[in-house]
Amino acid sequence: MASEKVETVVAGNYVEMEREQGPEESCSVKTKLSNFLWHGGSVYDAWFSCSSNQVAQVLLTLPYSFSQLGMLSGILFQLFYGFMGSWTAYLISLLYVEYRTRKEREKVDFRNHVIQWFEVLDGLLGKHWRNIGLFFNCTFLLFGSVIQLIACASNIYYINDSLDKRTWTYIFGACCATTVFIPSFHNYRIWSFLGLIMTTYTAWYLTIASLLHGQVDGVKHSGPAKLVLYFTGATNILYTFGGHAVTVEIMHAMWKPQKFKLIYLLATLYVLTLTLPSASAVYWAFGDMLLDHSNAFSLLPRTGFRDTAIVLMLIHQFITFGFACTPLYFVWEKFLGVHETKSIMKRSLVRLPVVIPIWFLAIVFPFFGPINSTVGSLLVSFTVYIIPAMAHMITFAPAAARENAVERPPSFLGGWAGMYSINIFVVVWVFVVGFGLGGWASMMNFIQQVNTFGLFAKCYQCPPHKPKL
Repeated sequence: MASEKVETVVAGNYVEMEREQGPEESCSVKTKLSNFLWHGGSVYDAWFSCSSNQVAQVLLTLPYSFSQLGMLSGILFQLFYGFMGSWTAYLISLLYVEYRTRKEREKVDFRNHVIQWFEVLDGLLGKHWRNIGLFFNCTFLLFGSVIQLIACASNIYYINDSLDKRTWTYIFGACCATTVFIPSFHNYRIWSFLGLIMTTYTAWYLTIASLLHGQVDGVKHSGPAKLVLYFTGATNILYTFGGHAVTVEIMHAMWKPQKFKLIYLLATLYVLTLTLPSASAVYWAFGDMLLDHSNAFSLLPRTGFRDTAIVLMLIHQFITFGFACTPLYFVWEKFLGVHETKSIMKRSLVRLPVVIPIWFLAIVFPFFGPINSTVGSLLVSFTVYIIPAMAHMITFAPAAARENAVERPPSFLGGWAGMYSINIFVVVWVFVVGFGLGGWASMMNFIQQVNTFGLFAKCYQCPPHKPKL
């Protein structure tokens, strides 16, 4: 009989069995297909999830940020926040492993329970940290989902303007509500893979189409011109690389979550190969025109390639909506006490009310572009930068905690002293520049949009229709 090695690993809502099968063992075609498309938990699945989730509709607003920042600052901020985001994602992964190890030593069973960030904070630091983490994380994910609906309406309008953007928001809100049927991040394997292909295509379309188009007549590159615009653009990039509010859920869906440590950094490096060329090329071609066109699609001529990019981004925004909403679904399930039920239909019905406020807010604040910066400064700054850095420092402040830590700082960072130095820098920088200056600039810009277009704007930044002859 062929030898067999079996390892049981608890992950997400499943007990995974990593198996070296003998030749006599076979699976049905249906099971193999299901595992291939649906049942993911490898390091590759986690990388696809992080890469595809990190940049979605924000890819279309980065040229707008470059017009506010200028070319040099735009590139430097992308590199700076890209590595800072990777650092705090690393901290979150360390805290998750620490929390889970402590709980499993106490014989806690997570087979039917998805660990979330606020639970990690609760287990390591207590209920006050849990409440703070829950507030910022849920609010950020709520508005992250809102942004995806706004982006869907903004994009489809450039293919079909027979309906206004508000009507398209109604339609896509109904479409995105179907994400309630996807049980967990464990089931996003094929979606994450496809999402990354879609953003890759769109980024290189923006780059090549802008270079082929060339610079418009009289193009100007005035940025940075105003402090309000400068810090608004900077916080949009802060938001771009702050997409790891779902890091814990992605880790929990892995068969071996301790292997996550470098995944987010590798994902960021790939994303930079998409964002830097596309934002630079579009800004080079259109310059200051982007200040009044927050969606890069609005300036490029209509072609089959552009329409393909729009369709792909629409599908990707549906996927990203699911990524942002799924942790909210989990929180709502736990609140109602149905999280551990095995009935997918019951959980799906319970999840539906979560979509309603998202739908409503997307109709109230349809400001594609400015809303990214506002969310970045007020929510992302705390959710994925300040809170993880502070939580890590406080968790390992006692000497006993450092001595018994599951994961110790690598020696090239300078040990615990080096790690604390980096964490203090992250907290101070993000609080002053991201939350303070960025919050001021983003709110000023956001208020200007409200005063110009009003709440419940029917068609934000829509070109005027030419009268029919």
